[in-house]
Amino acid sequence: MTTVAEVIESPVQLRIAPARHNQFAVWRRRGLRLASVVAAVALWQLLTVNDVRLWLRFDTLPTVTEVASALTSRLGTPDYWLDLGQSLIRILTGFGLAAVVGVVTGIMLGRSAVFADVFGPLAELARPIPAIAMVPVAILLFPTDEAGIVFITFLAAYFPIMVSVRHAVRALPTIWEDSVRTLGGGRTDVLGRVVLPGILPGLFGGLSVGMGVAWICVISAEMISGRLGVGYRTWQAYTVLNYPDVFVGIITIGVLGFGTAAAVELIGRHATRWLPRGEENAR
Repeated sequence: MTTVAEVIESPVQLRIAPARHNQFAVWRRRGLRLASVVAAVALWQLLTVNDVRLWLRFDTLPTVTEVASALTSRLGTPDYWLDLGQSLIRILTGFGLAAVVGVVTGIMLGRSAVFADVFGPLAELARPIPAIAMVPVAILLFPTDEAGIVFITFLAAYFPIMVSVRHAVRALPTIWEDSVRTLGGGRTDVLGRVVLPGILPGLFGGLSVGMGVAWICVISAEMISGRLGVGYRTWQAYTVLNYPDVFVGIITIGVLGFGTAAAVELIGRHATRWLPRGEENAR
């Protein structure tokens, strides 16, 4: 005969078992990701130490130990942190402006036919032009190189954000707006209760893409016309054939890009937890 204690304990055990399984799955995925990075670094060291030269010339690349030594040296210099801070200021300024302007114009393009007719053709003509191709224009247009680099970063991030928001607005079910208006809501209510919450998934998708493109362009702009920054310092190392420092710059760029993109994704997950399977995706 089943006792009362067994009846009470059974549902608890059923809840604990899936939780333990999910936690194990999370740590297993993290371990797999870490192992893939370690394996790639080990392969790099193996190929460069042994001067492997097949179709690719690994004998010309610095080894992992050489790059690690250069990174340790660079971490102890103020120039490294000054360059890192300068690049972060540029990316956050340009990306922040792009996020604000991209959201506003994306919503207006999706909801205003007049604005779409006036601004839409100009945006579509400018969108295929690579932001880095606008460096000569930025040099001529802005009084300082700093403003020009921020402008290039802004352009790089703006179009992915604007397009994502525009498509998200146009994809909203009209019944949502009709329901708000039926209950007496005005334009402000529609914007706050329908449009802004409804575009969040598409918005953060555009922000994630925009951040990646912005890093590509800010580093390229620093290499071309910068005076400080990770891109500038990486190019300077290349001009004097200091290849370990070149890889220090490449690794720094990768870490910065990964960190900022992860921050955008984390904010997006918290902002869209109301979506179905939000908690599962957050793992």
